Amino acid sequence: MKVTVGVTGGVAAYKAAELVRALQRQALDVHVVMTEAAQHFIQPLTFASLTGHKVITSLWESGSDESIEHIDAATSTDALVVAPATANVLAKFAQGIADDFLATMYLATTAPVIVSPAMNVNMWNHPATRANLALLEDRGVRIVSPDSGYLACGMVGSGRLAETETIVQAVLDVLHRSNDLAGETILITAGGTREAIDPVRFLGNRSSGKMGYALAEAALRRGARVILVSAPTALRAPLGCELVSVTTTEEMRTAVLRRLDEATIVIKAAAVADYRPVVPSGQKLKRSGPLTIELQPTEDILAEVVQRRREGLLVIGFDAETENALAHGRDKLLRKGADAIVLNDVSREGIGFDSDRNAVTFLTRQTALNFPEMSKRELANRILEEVMSLRRPQTVVAER
Repeated sequence: MKVTVGVTGGVAAYKAAELVRALQRQALDVHVVMTEAAQHFIQPLTFASLTGHKVITSLWESGSDESIEHIDAATSTDALVVAPATANVLAKFAQGIADDFLATMYLATTAPVIVSPAMNVNMWNHPATRANLALLEDRGVRIVSPDSGYLACGMVGSGRLAETETIVQAVLDVLHRSNDLAGETILITAGGTREAIDPVRFLGNRSSGKMGYALAEAALRRGARVILVSAPTALRAPLGCELVSVTTTEEMRTAVLRRLDEATIVIKAAAVADYRPVVPSGQKLKRSGPLTIELQPTEDILAEVVQRRREGLLVIGFDAETENALAHGRDKLLRKGADAIVLNDVSREGIGFDSDRNAVTFLTRQTALNFPEMSKRELANRILEEVMSLRRPQTVVAER
């Protein structure tokens, strides 16, 4: 498989040589594109010697077959990985500016794109950079977040190019992800259910649905058939999924159980209301002092799915906690009988509800795998990888 490495003008450009070698060790055919600025940090000859291929450095070079070279390069590559990716190139990609070969190739390729940013910590945290990253993530670009530490500028913080092994793994994930869920039908619930208090008001929660929708999009890209049972959100359903819109917990339960026999994997990412009014008011309640509303528990959809599961069905639940998260998550895993629980500590500021980023723990009966803060799009793929690992036979070492 052919991988194109784009090298841009940052101090970390020298690390791209190590990346090229590491990708070659994975039996990948590596080609290199360099920006003009990158050539001030490392010479094209270095990459030509490593790869055995001509290094493209200008938009105005002619292709050997007299084709338009940036189109030829864009259509022939299986993945484009840009490392280091400067703030400048992120801005170009996000805004569609095609004033050099790399930016033009990015616009022309339909292959997966991975960018590994490296820059000063203040540049990384600048609202313009964050906005550009959000745009790229929305368009399906995989972001390999930088590490924290001592930077070339002398400052300490986020902005250091991710470790080579991390970037290589992201490339391998993308290359092997294209159809690894083919044959799977994944039923995903998303959003927050609503329980009517009166014709105007409802009991609800802060779920935006972003995690469930990210899982649906990632599963579709990896070849799965996706049934998305969604409570109300402001999101647009991923193209290609089968959307079932619901409002209440009872409606979600009915929709899930109706489609359960079609599913090979169920992922319950929705934030389901735990209680609803015993008797909702038929008319709008008027303000008249203290108000008491009697509540009753809603249906336990996850437990019912587990009870009705057939052989081979994987069931993954989500758990949002504010205290003693790990203990409560393990308790839920054992009580409900799911194959895994994605545990989310929603007491942490800046991630989780309403955010595009999150950090979770993937709990099984044997393991607790921590995923650090990352975009929900990236997290969705990481979760799917762990779900699929439950499909693979586990190696058992017999005691002697």
